[in-house]
Amino acid sequence: MLRDITIGQYYPVESMVHRRDPRLKILSVFGFVIVLFLVDSLSNYLYVAALLGIVIALSKVPLKYILKGLKPIFLIILFTFTINMFLTRGEVLYEIGIFKITREGLNQAVFMSLRLVFLIIGTSILTLTTSPIELTDGIEKLLGPFKKIGVPAHELAMMMTIALRFIPTILEETDKIMKAQMARGADFESGNIVKRAKSLIPLLVPLFIGAFRRADDLATAMEARCYRGGKSRTRMKQLKFNRGDAAGSIMVFLCFGYLIFLRFR
Repeated sequence: MLRDITIGQYYPVESMVHRRDPRLKILSVFGFVIVLFLVDSLSNYLYVAALLGIVIALSKVPLKYILKGLKPIFLIILFTFTINMFLTRGEVLYEIGIFKITREGLNQAVFMSLRLVFLIIGTSILTLTTSPIELTDGIEKLLGPFKKIGVPAHELAMMMTIALRFIPTILEETDKIMKAQMARGADFESGNIVKRAKSLIPLLVPLFIGAFRRADDLATAMEARCYRGGKSRTRMKQLKFNRGDAAGSIMVFLCFGYLIFLRFR
């Protein structure tokens, strides 16, 4: 299951979405999240699904690879669906003992589940189509205006990017430690919640030690290469907002604007 988590990974392929400016993609994801929480009807959710389908097709990232990232959160989606279906008051459709399924609850359960699925897919597309360097440069450029009030834009961008890119590495290391512990007889899947929580202790200790060691190695490597952030740092490739990015911005603005119009008309 850990290998199925795709968020934080980069999918190297030549596509129209990969070539877009990282600032446009970061702002588009922020806008997408805001718009997603404004959508409140099935027809609008279908519109969002169609938009995501077009972006995925343009990105050339296999749909199967993106959907694989939903497996680890399947239980969360199922839990959200169940809670909303049974605990939302309204017109009763079915009764199962003390539990009642209402029309409003069923609609809320479907909408919340779709919102979670689209949220994971939308944010995954950002990291799948943006390299770590581009992501760092994009975040730093967007935080640039805040430097005037003392915000360390470069350091924040570097920390966010490293943290995001460390997710697949830590998951891979977790998978290796779990297999090693299972080979020694550890059982992570049976027993009650308390027993399962206790069985994770032999997993967490080497995982934290490995993460600290990896962070120390990274800091040593950066110092050995005389890395210095801030004003004196130069870049081999400068971010340029070209015509394709301008056209993409207009398309994003029109699509999100149309959804907001449908919400408040």
